Amino acid sequence: MKNRKKVLAVLLAGTMVAGSLAGCGSKGGSDTPATDTPVAENNKDTEQADTEAANSEETATEEGEEEVSVKSMAELAEMEYDDRCTYLYEQNLGEFYEIYQEAKAEVNDLSKRYAMMAIAEAKLLESGVLNPQTAQGGSYAISRRVPNTETTVLWGNDEYRYHNVLVTTELIKTADRAEMRQKWAELRGSGTYLEWAKTYLAEKGYELKDSYAAHWFGSDPTTWDILSTSQTVDSYATVNTYDGLLEYDCENVQQPALATSYDVSDDGLTYTFHIREGVDWVDSQGRKVADVKADDWVAGFQHMIDTNGGLGDLVDGVVLNASGYISGEITDFSQVGVKAIDDYTLEYTLEEPLPYFPTMLCYNVFAPLSRDYYTSQGGKFGDEFDSSAADYTYGKSPDNIAYNGPFLITNFTSKNVIAFKQNESYWNKDSMTIKSMSWPYEDQSDATKMYNDGKSATLDHAPLNTSEVESAKADGLFDEYVFISDTNGSTFPMYYNLYRTAYANSNDETKVVSVLTDEEKDLANAALGNANFRLAISFSIDKAARQAQRVGEDLKYGRLRNTYVPGNFVTLENEVTIDINGTETSFPAGTVYGEIVQAQIDADGIPIKAFDKSANDGIGSSDGYDGWYSPENAVTFLNKAIEELAAQGVVIDEEHPVRLELPYTSSIEWVTNQANAVKQSVESALGGKVELVLADGADSNEWYYTGYYTDYGYEANYNVTDVSGWGPDYGDPVTYLDTFLPDYSGYVTKSLGIF
Repeated sequence: MKNRKKVLAVLLAGTMVAGSLAGCGSKGGSDTPATDTPVAENNKDTEQADTEAANSEETATEEGEEEVSVKSMAELAEMEYDDRCTYLYEQNLGEFYEIYQEAKAEVNDLSKRYAMMAIAEAKLLESGVLNPQTAQGGSYAISRRVPNTETTVLWGNDEYRYHNVLVTTELIKTADRAEMRQKWAELRGSGTYLEWAKTYLAEKGYELKDSYAAHWFGSDPTTWDILSTSQTVDSYATVNTYDGLLEYDCENVQQPALATSYDVSDDGLTYTFHIREGVDWVDSQGRKVADVKADDWVAGFQHMIDTNGGLGDLVDGVVLNASGYISGEITDFSQVGVKAIDDYTLEYTLEEPLPYFPTMLCYNVFAPLSRDYYTSQGGKFGDEFDSSAADYTYGKSPDNIAYNGPFLITNFTSKNVIAFKQNESYWNKDSMTIKSMSWPYEDQSDATKMYNDGKSATLDHAPLNTSEVESAKADGLFDEYVFISDTNGSTFPMYYNLYRTAYANSNDETKVVSVLTDEEKDLANAALGNANFRLAISFSIDKAARQAQRVGEDLKYGRLRNTYVPGNFVTLENEVTIDINGTETSFPAGTVYGEIVQAQIDADGIPIKAFDKSANDGIGSSDGYDGWYSPENAVTFLNKAIEELAAQGVVIDEEHPVRLELPYTSSIEWVTNQANAVKQSVESALGGKVELVLADGADSNEWYYTGYYTDYGYEANYNVTDVSGWGPDYGDPVTYLDTFLPDYSGYVTKSLGIF
């Protein structure tokens, strides 16, 4: 990582820092406007603080524990950076790390693995180093697209595949939509929801059609080469032109696509896929250009790395020797762990067992590539790859790619329309419910255009802005047809800097300069070193009031999130019994991740509602409500922190308030309003003992350089920040939780002012 050395954290099991919780056992851009259509962003990184441990030399005293001194501010200041980061990580996240490593080591029983990771997340939330705030989505919409007839998994590209969705000729009523969602939760995994939905719709008088119209906006696709980009704007359309090995169905079950089956070796390192025979590659006119064979995935994998389009990070350290090929240490691609054993047998060899590997296969990083067609378009591999060559045309337009999927792109007109028709050679065309699609471009210049297009069936799905909501109310359609759309996988938290050392931006020391005195800096660091103090701040933030500054009062709860990993992210396939604070606790098959997070939090006696079984039309969710905000709890935890810090010689009261700096940018009105809402909420709840100081970045660039554009924790120019977030790459909680690893391994850890 930027040539900084990595240090091994010596995590001390069973130790506690003064101020730890009672009951505890021992990239992209900022949050983008709510919409159901993806905008250009990096799928991996959807971006959005000196710890006072103690002046006294408190040590662990239980028999058999190693004694660990709690270091004073002066001692921390004298430590080498890496040593200090390791120490602070141990003190604040040691329990999370220990449980998390045990969970990651469980590679045979996925249900047990997920349950253990949920326990680890509970410890992460209880540590108070972050306060989850929002997701994306949660906006008003009207739609003819039948709920839950496309997959709702939060990773990969399958959510943008529309060949098997159901679409009605009339707008779907809100009450009918809610009933169908509840039924989906009941039938999920049975393979019967789609047929039930058809029967239900017919009984309710709806008719189905075989076309689908969805808007797109933001920018034109930059490439039609699905293997050369990590931008959602590029993959949104192109994912409908190819099939991969596996595909998630509408009940979120992974089904065979171009792999009819696969086997896993006993050591978990080798995956052997049996490729469907008789599948064609065709050009944009539907003319056959090649047979689909196992080698297409070998060619695709090499091309994906050759293009350096931002996807290689996902396989770095995953597929055998992929890291060496990415770095250039290996030039012979045959040494990389993806091989065609024969025309219809494909083999991946991994660096280490990864039980979530199959979930990665539904991301475009594992898309196939017709080697013959690619070379016919001037494509080359390895050192000879040159996308700027005069004869290189692959991916330059929809006419310069090969298709093996359900749709051909028949028209792309810049900032106007993308049109699709059924691929008559598609191996599974008889199952398709949608035979054609038209995606008109939306430049958002007309404030009510999408609503009007949704009413008139020019669009079959239309998210609504504030003006359009008012139009729906005026038309009398709001109560009957408008619903709140699902949130997506990106989580945007508040982060707390555990040891702030930067008091101006790292790229320009004249920007966002701190106004805190030296004494105030020390007091802020001392306070934020205390878990109860951090939780007091989190309990004092009125998330709904903050979000209302952006989306209005009606929608202020719509995309609130209360966990880091979304509560419905994964589900137990089998019954699991795990230890929760010394009690063997069983969770049946079908239990979702968030329920187990909540069980551990409840057992620890921390008043966080991380998961609400009644939310999301009764499906249960970690979204759509505020499970943290409580001025009463904020005062309770602040008083605990004040008592603990007083024992260390640190005074917090109305005459000695803790002043914390929160950066924002005055160039964006809603950001300014949100910052002021947080300030008012915190200061009102905590009775003058905490003051939030708003640190203005004159533009978004200055704001981003307080934390989003930084590389290391020592550059974090804030006490509290809300400028960045994270989204998933595959279907295992490690895609989130790994971001809190120590030693420069976790991307988000730098947001805590360490590593």
